[in-house]
Amino acid sequence: MPIICRLNEADTLFKIERGKIYMLRSMYSGISGLKNFQTKLDVIGNNIANVNTYGFKKGRVIFKDLISQTVAGASGPGEARGGVNPKQVGLGSQIASIDTIHLGGSTQFTGNTLDLAISGDGFFQVKEGNETMYTRAGNFYMDSSGDLVDGDGRYVQGELGKITIPTTASSMSVGQDGTVYFVDLPPGGAAKIEAAEVIFNPIEKKFKDAEKILNTAEATLKKAEVDVKKAQADLKKAQAVVPPDAVEIAAAQAAETLALAAEVNATADVSAAKGVLAPLRGPYNTAKNVFDKVMSDNKASLQEAGRIQMAKFSAPGGLDKTGGNLFRESANSGDALIGFALDQGFGTMESGFLEMSNVDLSEEFTEMIVAQRGFQANTRIITTSDEILQELVNLKR
Repeated sequence: MPIICRLNEADTLFKIERGKIYMLRSMYSGISGLKNFQTKLDVIGNNIANVNTYGFKKGRVIFKDLISQTVAGASGPGEARGGVNPKQVGLGSQIASIDTIHLGGSTQFTGNTLDLAISGDGFFQVKEGNETMYTRAGNFYMDSSGDLVDGDGRYVQGELGKITIPTTASSMSVGQDGTVYFVDLPPGGAAKIEAAEVIFNPIEKKFKDAEKILNTAEATLKKAEVDVKKAQADLKKAQAVVPPDAVEIAAAQAAETLALAAEVNATADVSAAKGVLAPLRGPYNTAKNVFDKVMSDNKASLQEAGRIQMAKFSAPGGLDKTGGNLFRESANSGDALIGFALDQGFGTMESGFLEMSNVDLSEEFTEMIVAQRGFQANTRIITTSDEILQELVNLKR
């Protein structure tokens, strides 16, 4: 006679409840995976959005597992039996860290003198009020006062504070050690030149005007002399004709008379112009010597506006991102070590270049595919757990 076994209703309910616990556990593991992969996709999206952001440093998400529930503990080996490993069920994953990768980006040539890139370690320092921030984006500008600022008006810090370039500077450059050079007059030179011009310009004008009158008179005299020689030659030619033509000779004589009169007038004008110019020559020469010395002593030269200061950190990954290509010190970044380009441990400064983002699109797209598949797989865990829970519930029917 066959034996018919019937499940006890209480046992059935217990097994259903225990199955629900197991399914809920796997479901919550899937949920933790969904949250983490969503965070990873957020970081990847931010990296891709900043692929062309100057000085941007990409982020990276690292996962770790959550606490594991121990089903059975480990036992050591004995005389009769060997050791047994523990039996543990993981309860999902969590974010271990979101790192900022401070690898240097490639440099892009711009040709703009105030576009600066750091080749190696270090950050630029920019200051607003009493707060100092740090950046790798070196797209700097001069404001209306000649101060070196970033795109938001924060002052770029130099050895003695902000760096000021005179607005009258004719050119500027930045050395690899961060020294800012400009070509301009020495301090007070413009005022000295202006004062010298006030004295010299009226004397020069008076002398040049008299010199111009003399030059004109001498040119007129030279022309008159040529006209006299021509008239005298024409007269000789008329007198040599046989038989002589009285009318032609009279005309030639009249032309000679006029030419001689013009020569006399021109000679008088030259004498008068020389009389005016002669007493002006001494004061003009004296004033010109003084003016030339002032100009020589105050000519434009290469000068230094200051040296751009840099900072580095023992743990740059600990810096806080504050947006706008800026970083701020944190409790884990360490204190800023101040120095200059070409100092030991600091990089060089390249003028006319900008550091590009260190985001690698091929790497980001690969990580995005992996994250998408991970997200997709975790949704399947939730869907499968739900279907199994449905089957468990149906056991009671």
